[in-house]
Amino acid sequence: MIWNYKGGHFDLTERGAIMGILNVTPDSFSDGGSYGNTEKAVEAALEMIAMGADIIDIGGESTRPGSPAVNLDEELARTIPVVEALRKEWGGAISIDTSKPEVAREAIEVGANIVNDVTGLTNPEMVLTCRDGEVGIVCMHMQGTPRSMQDNPTYADVITEVKGFFMDQYEMLTVAGIPADRICFDPGIGFGKSLEHNKSLINGVGDLSVEGRPLLIGLSRKSFIGQLLESGEVSDREWPTVALTSYTRTLGARIHRVHQVKENCDALRMAEALLLP
Repeated sequence: MIWNYKGGHFDLTERGAIMGILNVTPDSFSDGGSYGNTEKAVEAALEMIAMGADIIDIGGESTRPGSPAVNLDEELARTIPVVEALRKEWGGAISIDTSKPEVAREAIEVGANIVNDVTGLTNPEMVLTCRDGEVGIVCMHMQGTPRSMQDNPTYADVITEVKGFFMDQYEMLTVAGIPADRICFDPGIGFGKSLEHNKSLINGVGDLSVEGRPLLIGLSRKSFIGQLLESGEVSDREWPTVALTSYTRTLGARIHRVHQVKENCDALRMAEALLLP
C-alpha cells in the first residue's frame, strides 16, 4: 500500500504513519493559540518529529463545530510562514490543512507535500491545484460545513454513504488526472456525524477502503470521546485517543492524525508488532 506525495512516499503495507497536528489558530477546540507565532510553531513541529511524527499537518482555520470562517489573507498569514520555515529545518512530509485552493497553492510553492482538504476536493479549483502541484491528497468526508455540520446530521446508512462519496471522488480525481497512488481517504469523524455515526464509522473502518487506497483516521481529542466518558475535560480524551489509535490500526486505518505524538506512535507500533507474523 503505497501513498505517494510530492518528493517522497510512504509504504503503508505494514507500517502506518503518524500525522502530527499543528494548529496555528487562536480558536481550535483543544490547542487554539498555543502556536501563535512562526518560531513557536516550528519548535512544536520539530518536537513532534523527534517523538515520531511522519507528517506535520499545518492548519490555519479551525474546523470545530460552529467555528467562524477565516478570510484568505488571514489564513495565508497564519500558515505560509510556518510551512516555509519548517521546510528549511526538515526534509519530511508537510501537509497543509486547508479547503482554499489559494492557500494550498502557496503552501505547495514553499514546500508542502500534501494537501488535507476537509471538504473532500469538491472544489474543482482545488482538484487542479493538487493535480498540478503533484502533491499527496487527503480527501475527507463532511456533511454540511463546520458552521452547521452538527446541527442535525442524518444518514440512511453512514457506512454506505461515506464509502459512496469516496468512490465518487476517487473516480472524479483519477479522471481529472490525479494518480490513484496519491489519494488517501478520511471518513471525517465528528464532521457532520452524531455519536452513533462516529461509532459506526470507527467499527466499520475495514469496510471503507476504496481501490486499496489508505485510510486516515482523525479522532484525537474529539468531543464524542467526552460524550462516551461523560466528561467535559479535553485532557480526559488523551488516553482514549491512544486506545483508539491502536484499535483502528487493527481494523485497517493506516494514517493517524493526532495531537499527542509519542503515546499514539507507541500504540501504533505495538498494534503492528502484534498484527505482523
